[in-house]
Amino acid sequence: MSSTEVKPGVDPNTMSIIVTKGSLDWAYPPFILATTGAAMGLEVSMFFTFYGLPLLLKDMNLQVSSLGNPAMKMPMMGMHMGMPNIVSAIPGVDAAASRMMKNLIKKKGVASITELRELAVEADVRLIACQMTLDLFEYSRDDMIDGVELGGAATYIEVATQSHINLFI
Repeated sequence: MSSTEVKPGVDPNTMSIIVTKGSLDWAYPPFILATTGAAMGLEVSMFFTFYGLPLLLKDMNLQVSSLGNPAMKMPMMGMHMGMPNIVSAIPGVDAAASRMMKNLIKKKGVASITELRELAVEADVRLIACQMTLDLFEYSRDDMIDGVELGGAATYIEVATQSHINLFI
């Protein structure tokens, strides 16, 4: 079977995404891919587990951490400056980096995560919250935005085995 052929029983117009990270910088890829896929006519499902689950909370306070992220170089003073890991250990640096990133996002006219999440809901992207993670981190259904469905690993596997595109982010 070539890479362009679709397995029997798999809908070629489907995509699933496992969302495992919930920092500001890691929240963008799954929502951008999901909303773009939906806009292109794909049936998209997103499965939020572990640290990705907070992206479904009504109250998000997304942060970015430069610690252990050598690729994070911010445009400052006419060039791209990175931050040494030792500086990241200073209290308040993550908050400052998060403010800088949010300001850059706003300045460049990039949609916020809240806006992308609303777009996903409007586009009928299936948002699945991992029930085990919900229990583990002591969240309740009331903490989540409207339109979220609860499911477990079996729910995701059922979706994934029927999806033509499967992404892990």
